[in-house]
Amino acid sequence: MKRVAFYTLGCKLNFSETSTISRLFEARGYQKVSFTESPDIFVINTCSVTENADRKCRKIVNEAKAISPNSYVVIIGCYAQLKPTEIAEIEGVDAVLGAAEKFRLLDYLDNFEKTSCTQVFASEIDHANTFNHSYSMNDRTRTFLKVQDGCNYGCAFCTIPLARGKSRSDSVEKLVSIAEEIAKTEVKEVVLTGVNIGDFGIENGTRQERLIDLIKILDSVEGIERFRISSIEPNLLSQEIIEFVARSKKFVPHFHLPLQSGSDKILRLMNRRYRTDLYRHRVSAIKSLMPNACIGADVIVGFPGESEREFLKTYEFLTEIDVSYLHVFTYSERPNTKAVEMGEVVSSADRSRRSRMLRNLSEKKKRSFYENNINKTGNVLFENDVQDGMMHGFTENYIRISTNHNPSMINEIKQVRMTSINHKSLMEVEELESVLVNH
Repeated sequence: MKRVAFYTLGCKLNFSETSTISRLFEARGYQKVSFTESPDIFVINTCSVTENADRKCRKIVNEAKAISPNSYVVIIGCYAQLKPTEIAEIEGVDAVLGAAEKFRLLDYLDNFEKTSCTQVFASEIDHANTFNHSYSMNDRTRTFLKVQDGCNYGCAFCTIPLARGKSRSDSVEKLVSIAEEIAKTEVKEVVLTGVNIGDFGIENGTRQERLIDLIKILDSVEGIERFRISSIEPNLLSQEIIEFVARSKKFVPHFHLPLQSGSDKILRLMNRRYRTDLYRHRVSAIKSLMPNACIGADVIVGFPGESEREFLKTYEFLTEIDVSYLHVFTYSERPNTKAVEMGEVVSSADRSRRSRMLRNLSEKKKRSFYENNINKTGNVLFENDVQDGMMHGFTENYIRISTNHNPSMINEIKQVRMTSINHKSLMEVEELESVLVNH
């Protein structure tokens, strides 16, 4: 029995796909082991959102060969689709598979026997036109369920359409069937994920269904306590979805809305499909119906043409609106994107300084959000995440809770009263035993 280990770089979508591919291996009789257990085969699922992700791929290959020098190393994922020839030249790589091939890697590489040169199976991205359903099962607490793949948008900074192809989805019927299977496990929470999940419903190039159609039916699936929507474009988050989540018993009040810039000029240069007034309206609509909702935002700093004045517009806009935290990305040039052809390049020093400013603002936003929830109750899904005798979990509105370890509470949803914020910026609960009740 050959032993196989997996390593995933990048987003939750990659994690869901790695988990599904690992189950394909197990169904063929392979033994799944950890990365450090000297496996015979390594499968590395890559990301290519930033230049740093490319460097990480090389680093992981080196670490794999140090652990198991005679192992067979397979590279899949976005980086593999974008630069298969470049990856094939990395010492230690035995095979590279693109977006259309990765779910069939056992057919391409059934014996995993080394050849004189690296094998490359990476067709043009137009061939990646089918939807491969995926969901993660690595964590008994929550599952990441892939509901959509690819993207039809052409944001100037983004390589994802080149790495994953056009937008496509599974049917509502199929996804509900998968959710019902997940409900038979110990999983309590399902996170809907994809590249552009607001664009859900495109099958064979035409729109058949909508995201609201999916979430309405998922809301009635028995056996799953919570559903969480991952990142969704603000122009695709409809008022209908907001209103449904507000009255739903299972979809939680947590939204992640990519902003990227608080400057309309930069949003135009980025080829984003909304402006700041629409973003502000979406945030207000959420907060008017769900005052305790958590709202996260993605922001890119240092995009070409972002002068100090335009950056300060972003800073001021984020200061004004009621978002709870930021994911800050420092712009990096990506080949074959429109942005690399633009002038007015922002210096590395300015990119770094602006990133620090927004990360500091994010900490202030997060602390303010936590402080506004002190003395309120929340329902916490406790995880098997124990550090220094403390266990952790998240409320429905994405507040991370820290409390004394109690094994009986792992993978249970408990109601707590939030009382204080500790030195690690985690919410604490006092007199836990006296306030815990079953959800």
